[in-house]
Amino acid sequence: MKDIQFPSVSYGEWKEQAIKALKGKPFETLFTNTIEGVTLEPLYTQEMLVDKLGEQLEKQISAIRSLKAKNGFHVAQQIYGENALQFFAAIQESIEKGNDCLTIDSRVSFPWDEENLAQLAKFLTENSFKLYVEHENDPILGVFNYINDPNVQGFILSKEPIAVNFKNIKTVSANTVNYHNDGANAVQELALTLAAAAKNAEQLGGYEKLANQFFVNFAIDTQFFGEIAKLRAFKVLWKAFSKAYQAEEPTAIPILAETSLRSFTKADSYVNLLRAGNEAFAALIGGADYFTVHPHDCLTKPAEKSIRIARNVSLVLKEESYVENVLDPSGGSYFIESLTAEYVEKAWELFLDIEKLGGIEAYTESGKLQAALDEVYESRLKAIETRKHSLIGTNIYANPADDVEAETNAQFAQIKRLAIPFEKLRVNYKTIQPKMAILTYGQLKDFKARADFVEGVLATAGIIPDKSGEILDIEAAKQWIENAPYDYVVIAAKDEDTKELVPAILANKPEGLLLDAAGKYKAEQEKWLTNGLNGFIFAGQNIVEKLTEVLESVKGVQQ
Repeated sequence: MKDIQFPSVSYGEWKEQAIKALKGKPFETLFTNTIEGVTLEPLYTQEMLVDKLGEQLEKQISAIRSLKAKNGFHVAQQIYGENALQFFAAIQESIEKGNDCLTIDSRVSFPWDEENLAQLAKFLTENSFKLYVEHENDPILGVFNYINDPNVQGFILSKEPIAVNFKNIKTVSANTVNYHNDGANAVQELALTLAAAAKNAEQLGGYEKLANQFFVNFAIDTQFFGEIAKLRAFKVLWKAFSKAYQAEEPTAIPILAETSLRSFTKADSYVNLLRAGNEAFAALIGGADYFTVHPHDCLTKPAEKSIRIARNVSLVLKEESYVENVLDPSGGSYFIESLTAEYVEKAWELFLDIEKLGGIEAYTESGKLQAALDEVYESRLKAIETRKHSLIGTNIYANPADDVEAETNAQFAQIKRLAIPFEKLRVNYKTIQPKMAILTYGQLKDFKARADFVEGVLATAGIIPDKSGEILDIEAAKQWIENAPYDYVVIAAKDEDTKELVPAILANKPEGLLLDAAGKYKAEQEKWLTNGLNGFIFAGQNIVEKLTEVLESVKGVQQ
């Protein structure tokens, strides 16, 4: 086998074969446009990478590999507890089970009184930590009055830097998680990170003071390769940022990260576990130093089991993948190196635009930041609602039997999650409980694809429709419609059958019955709608808008 060699194939030869395989479809259909404005190629080669980056490729790789702040991948599990007793027991258990960095949100259900602060101080003295605080007067900050060891290590995340007299506690951050939760794309997150760094450098009096206290906090989404490239791109951008401040050698900045919650769902929450695993692995490969895996049920009330699983996601990746032992696991990948360079270029350009407008505060106060985030969020939402982007278990492959938990974890209540419109649909449909069915006309092979599609669309709202079974003639279909005790029926049949069936049924359609046809029928649309058809269900449609319209119509009929 050592003597076997495979012939090399050029991009041109591959493209020729790809065009043949497309059978008439344009070659351009293999290209993908991302929400960051990057066009992804169907294939990346060494020649393409060298042509694109040239000498910059070596500099890019060097920056990424030289700016790792910590050795390894550190588990930063968030601590939960309904009361102080549970909370401190959870801290102890997490440490014993492999937690490297105690992650604590100050918004807990018990008071930060002297007793609790003194107990917390013991843990923070002996363990690295990450604290989320709301402001400089947050009660949890009183814990530092009980700490005497000057070498304690940790991070404090807040809107503005918090003053503490401990040299190894970093308090100046660029926390892009809130922007991420508002819909920001990777390029925006990177540019805003640099803009926050520039603001803090000015306030602190220079790059050197900034670098000693600075760290970043990212949310990692489900776009696996894009998130790897995002973390790698930050290091390249940081080197360029440092050079702009005439720093001889850039300081390696700690990268903290956590699983994104904008793709998390309340219905079918176990899919969140799959998302978390994907995101944690991307962070590990991308070079994050500390990582927090949120429990799959964190949107409601994390359970002891889900907290343990969340911790073990990081531990399994850390201990069993061996990726931690590789300095730059994705380095040299033609695709990821190209994507990293694209992010660097676009993020630096946006950063300079923000600085020209007066910096991040002026950019925010002008309303341009929120407008930009809203635009990206609406694009994401539209892609989910039209199924151009899949949110497994929510807009596709949904389990109609799933319930949406009413309870909400206040810590994550403000996140603009992409599943919210579908969760509202489920709740509303469960309240009204309309009777729905699919009229399947013809033989199974004729209607199955469309019937399955319609069933999948209705499942996103928690509906399990009845199905008529094979109906082979128009009179039988008309009789079934007349006797069917339904509020809403969708006709699923092949095009030629639908064109015969719909006019016949509309002629004697029971009053109050909403009738839709599966598919697009541009030539017949106006006439059918005039004669009483409610509408159509088809691929590419905004299914949230469609199902909301159906529900409102059903409510009107029921009243």
